[in-house]
Amino acid sequence: MLFGAGLPQLFSQVGDAKSYAERLFRFSEIDRLSQQESNEVVRGPVEQQGSRVSDGALGEIYEQTRGYPYFLQEWGYRAWNLAPEDGIDVQVAREATRLALKELDLQFFRVRFDRVTPTEREYMRALAELGEGIQRSSEVAALIGKTTYQLGTVRDGLIRKGMVYSPAHGDIAFTVPLFDHFLRRTMNLSAKPQRSRR
Repeated sequence: MLFGAGLPQLFSQVGDAKSYAERLFRFSEIDRLSQQESNEVVRGPVEQQGSRVSDGALGEIYEQTRGYPYFLQEWGYRAWNLAPEDGIDVQVAREATRLALKELDLQFFRVRFDRVTPTEREYMRALAELGEGIQRSSEVAALIGKTTYQLGTVRDGLIRKGMVYSPAHGDIAFTVPLFDHFLRRTMNLSAKPQRSRR
């Protein structure tokens, strides 16, 4: 039996590599957790150790991580190491946010950002400005002042590098959760009003 994992574009890539791949493998999407599930993931290990986590701390952690499992691990790890004996409160969670974002920006996000060309960065900047989730390729192009045809090779290059993917024809999104937040922090961008369709 074989188990594997990959980014959102895995399904289409497997289909390109092997005919009838959808018949050979079972694909399960692992997305973000609900707030209730996230709270349970954080609270469970803390309470097993005889400590506690406040509702305010759980709210802060969910707001910052959006319920993505990897980020829940990062915030939980840092909050646990920062917490005094009486448990994790909202102040501890906020400090965990500061430390987690600093580490992610220097390592997790930066490694990916450094792999792209200046033109590709411009494309990602425009995508980040449009907000979270799935956006239209035409809107990204319009923000840059070019056509989707002119940006076709740039978009394809980012897809090959695993930075973005196309969930449907004409759509585009970042493969890594919260990458748009990283770009807005590092490139001093402000997101447009939320128009995400995810």
